[in-house]
Amino acid sequence: MTASTPRRAVLVAALAVATAAAAGVPGGNASAAARPTPRAAGRTVDNRFWYSFAHWLAGAHKGTTAVGGARPGLEIKTAAGRTEYADPHTGTKSVWEYATWTSPVHRSTVPATEAIASWNARTPAGTWIQIELRGTYTDGTATLWYVMGRWASGDRDIRRTSVDGQTDGKSTVWTDTLAVDAPAAAAGLRITDWQLRLTLYRKPGADRGPTVWLAGAMVSDVPDRFAVPASSFSGPAHELKVPRYSQETHAGQYPEYDNGGEAWCSPTSSQMIIEYWGGKASATALTWVNPRYADPQICHAARSTYDAAYKGCGNWPFNPAYAATYRGLAGVVTRLTALSDLETLVRAGIPAITSQSFRTEELSGAGYGTAGHLMTVIGFTAAGDVIANDPNSPDNPAVRRVYKRAEWETIWLRTKRHGASGKVASGAGGICYLYFPAALGAGHTAALTAVGVL
Repeated sequence: MTASTPRRAVLVAALAVATAAAAGVPGGNASAAARPTPRAAGRTVDNRFWYSFAHWLAGAHKGTTAVGGARPGLEIKTAAGRTEYADPHTGTKSVWEYATWTSPVHRSTVPATEAIASWNARTPAGTWIQIELRGTYTDGTATLWYVMGRWASGDRDIRRTSVDGQTDGKSTVWTDTLAVDAPAAAAGLRITDWQLRLTLYRKPGADRGPTVWLAGAMVSDVPDRFAVPASSFSGPAHELKVPRYSQETHAGQYPEYDNGGEAWCSPTSSQMIIEYWGGKASATALTWVNPRYADPQICHAARSTYDAAYKGCGNWPFNPAYAATYRGLAGVVTRLTALSDLETLVRAGIPAITSQSFRTEELSGAGYGTAGHLMTVIGFTAAGDVIANDPNSPDNPAVRRVYKRAEWETIWLRTKRHGASGKVASGAGGICYLYFPAALGAGHTAALTAVGVL
């Protein structure tokens, strides 16, 4: 289904232990894990993204400059210095010129327990970027500058990677997610504000470097919950014509990328929506793929989203970053709070990639259970049931599925669940990827604003 399972399992286990310890519950139990954490009333998600020329003018520049045009961005004007990077995945040491941009501090509307960064960039050969995030806790102290990703669209100069082992004793980075270690502690520690630091790298003496078009983060404080109240469908029925691709047709292909196609739900879902928006992998980009393989662009998507530290293709921000390598596309990771948000997006022509986990009996018609899986929501029936392109299907024609509204809503929005063994495990809490045109029309803008992304 997806390779995100180990990272999510580790995250929820760590949080459960911390929660139990703070609450004085030896070893923890299901009721302790389900106890609601302190949180601000009302909103549970806050997004802030920088992408306009005015956005890039703001903040602190050390060798970077804002560039205008149809798609404004951030580039290197004059290198601020040189540094050596030893790639932990190849053993290669290289010297790079770099420049940095530090965003203004964003005061979140939601004191947060988690943060996930997003970025869209062009990284020609000989360039790459690093994304860092630093927050301020409710006790007034600051987090470390946490590396949220070292990224390039290709894999020839560096290996695209998250960075393991980052913690300050109060929060920890788990692959792509910065999480407060003990959010249910009596003090109710939260992150109140944050800022990004972007470092742009290029080979010494190069005329050009990378261009960053969008960067920001989603922070959230979603309450612990095993169940979600069923919502009402506002109608009418609507379905988007999104290409259908199965990950299972790639079983056994390129096992060096997350053990092969059986685990490629995230890049397969990404490719469906990329092609919905008109993106097409070039023949040159696909020359490395075995010509006997059908849908070679799925293999390309897997390679292009692979995280060498995580050893999987399910790194959340790496998928929107890949989508944004296609001309005119933008993408972010966010959380939505209700199926009505997805209805708003679908009516505006924006499909969404959602993360969910469930036992076989919890999702009628799926025919499988999963500790973590991505699928694409493309519409709603007249009864309000969810129409999804589910890549965990035997072939492309079988990808379109209809899932019961109440079941699907629960498995997507809950943060806690009971696994097949009966132990408490994690839920995604409304995580989704959204891909949309960088040059937004009025309808797209209204929908993204309505769900809190813009």
